Amino acid sequence: MELLKKRAANLLAVKSIVTLILTGVFAYLAAAGQVTTEQFLTVFTVVIAFYFGTQAEKKTQAGGESQ
Repeated sequence: MELLKKRAANLLAVKSIVTLILTGVFAYLAAAGQVTTEQFLTVFTVVIAFYFGTQAEKKTQAGGESQ
């Protein structure tokens, strides 16, 4: 139960909210034809890579501190 609460709290972190909003906005703009597929793919890839890269870095740092 604690893990679920912790994950919910992490989901509400500012960068998570920004990532979700940006993803939604670009998906809408791409569906509406306002953004080309290349533009969407470039921005989406950068955002997702940054998001998951920072998550992996946090896990690596947390693992190093516990040893």
